[in-house]
Amino acid sequence: QVQVVESGGGLVQAGGSLRLSCVASRNTFMNNVIGWYRQAPGKQRESVAVITSGGSTRYADSVQGRFTISRDNAKNTVYLQMNSLKPEDTAVYYCSVSRYGAIYWGQGTQVTVSS
Repeated sequence: QVQVVESGGGLVQAGGSLRLSCVASRNTFMNNVIGWYRQAPGKQRESVAVITSGGSTRYADSVQGRFTISRDNAKNTVYLQMNSLKPEDTAVYYCSVSRYGAIYWGQGTQVTVSS
């Protein structure tokens, strides 16, 4: 069974930092694309950052220069380092693993940035 589990969310003041973690089942962790998405209340889910198995990354314009996505294949884990957080970053953050046409989602982790 495929499992995707996010952690690391919380409450932080504007300007602060958080690091999110996404642990995926070992059988899904190679030859894939892993992304972080977020959904704020009343808004559509949007892509935040994506990383391929080869380490290529792509970021949303709104987080470029503030967020960094990385992966540790030995730990089946992808991280999202979030710096200089803003109130508009408040959302539920989801991890997604895409592999051979299948997409697996985690349950999400809440990030709240106070002003």
